[in-house]
Amino acid sequence: MELLVFDFGGTSVKGGVFQNDKLLDTFSFPTPSTWAEMKALLKNEQDKRQTTYSFKGVAISAPGVVLNEEGIIDGISAIPYIHHFPIKQELMDLFELPVAMINDANAAGMAEALRGAAKGLKRVLFLILGTGVGGVFIQDGQLYVGKHGYAGEYGMIFLEGEKTFSELGTVVRLVERYSKQTNEATKNLSGEIIFERAKNGDQIAQDEIQKFYRTLALGIFNLQVAFDPDCIVLGGGISSRATFLDEIKAEMTNFLKEKEWEYFAPELRQCVFQNQANLIGAVEYFKSIQK
Repeated sequence: MELLVFDFGGTSVKGGVFQNDKLLDTFSFPTPSTWAEMKALLKNEQDKRQTTYSFKGVAISAPGVVLNEEGIIDGISAIPYIHHFPIKQELMDLFELPVAMINDANAAGMAEALRGAAKGLKRVLFLILGTGVGGVFIQDGQLYVGKHGYAGEYGMIFLEGEKTFSELGTVVRLVERYSKQTNEATKNLSGEIIFERAKNGDQIAQDEIQKFYRTLALGIFNLQVAFDPDCIVLGGGISSRATFLDEIKAEMTNFLKEKEWEYFAPELRQCVFQNQANLIGAVEYFKSIQK
């Protein structure tokens, strides 16, 4: 089966062709400023490949609350013009093909669950640690989205008083806390800089990183006892750090030993796919709903 696949991003739109279980002929273009421009560019990518491939459908990964059955994208995102209208029907009319849409975080989770770090497992939770915290739960290859499509908004979990996982457990917040203590402008700091300073003996950096990992451990523990998955796959920018998995595992072990709850220890894995995760996951979602 040959599919055309797109990943709508705030700064660029990526795409490719899925053929014989492989992603081929990849491309990208800057995200346009209007829906009319977007449709013209999408159609152009299809037209350039019509004589080479026999497309059976179009798979799309997009930001926001993507409601495939209803055919709309709810919520808000960095691409405001894709929300709150029958976008799926317009895309089907544009391509003259079946279309399946999935949230970008959910797509990345499906890629890891079905083809990546958790391939072959029955129950998988994917946790994305980016500017905020999000993710998805997948069981038997099926995405759980909940009644309103909000399942996976793990960043909204309260961890400390009225502060959420997203407010406490991201590198962005780590940088902000460090900046406040050192009176340095956040624009001059980054996670990489703070980790390097900690390595060189900066006590404030070391303390803030320890708090960061403890917050992650608490959030992951809550998800473990709520879903009891076969494994939790960690993605997002911080997950590409070479020592990240060992560091979060060490903090999780310390936390569980303190509570004498070692039997709740989650199986933690690092994501396999990076830039192509959303494309691969969108294809897997298309295939899953065509069965």
